[in-house]
Amino acid sequence: MVDAVRLGLSNGEIARRRGTSRDAVKFHVGNAVRKLGLTERAELRTWRGAAADSALAGRVSEEAPMLGPIGQVSRTVTDLDRAKAFYGDVLGLEHLYTFGDLAFFDCDGVRLFLTAGEPRGAESVLYFTVPDIDAAYDSLRARGVEFVGAPHLIFRHESGVEEWMAFFTDPDGHPTAIMARVQPG
Repeated sequence: MVDAVRLGLSNGEIARRRGTSRDAVKFHVGNAVRKLGLTERAELRTWRGAAADSALAGRVSEEAPMLGPIGQVSRTVTDLDRAKAFYGDVLGLEHLYTFGDLAFFDCDGVRLFLTAGEPRGAESVLYFTVPDIDAAYDSLRARGVEFVGAPHLIFRHESGVEEWMAFFTDPDGHPTAIMARVQPG
């Protein structure tokens, strides 16, 4: 429950995901707050501790952390089963696992995290890199993906390398694209 609070979920959202009552969540969150020596629920959002059985427990960082590559991108979907079929079966992403109303896919080392719920506003565009934009366009169209338009040139660098893109939407209408960097010659 602590991790759910740290993610910003309300008691109602936690109860729904766990299949329990709001009162049970309130009770357990209150116990966690007291056991951690905190004074209120809001302090859980910034609590820096790790569970005793976590790989982070007792770990001491020796260097200032540096940002690495993006590890995960999140998208809210209205129908998780439909989205899993689209991202897995249609787009061909590897399904890693599903937990409750959360599903995770591998995008060449970056996880796509889908969560069921009501969209909270504008979603970022997902740009999938493909080695051959024409072949990817034809293959995805054959699988039922409806593109906004054909692949088109976005930019030509001084070196002659071209940036190509083609846009489509997922079942919830989120903007999505395929992109390729095409070498000259």
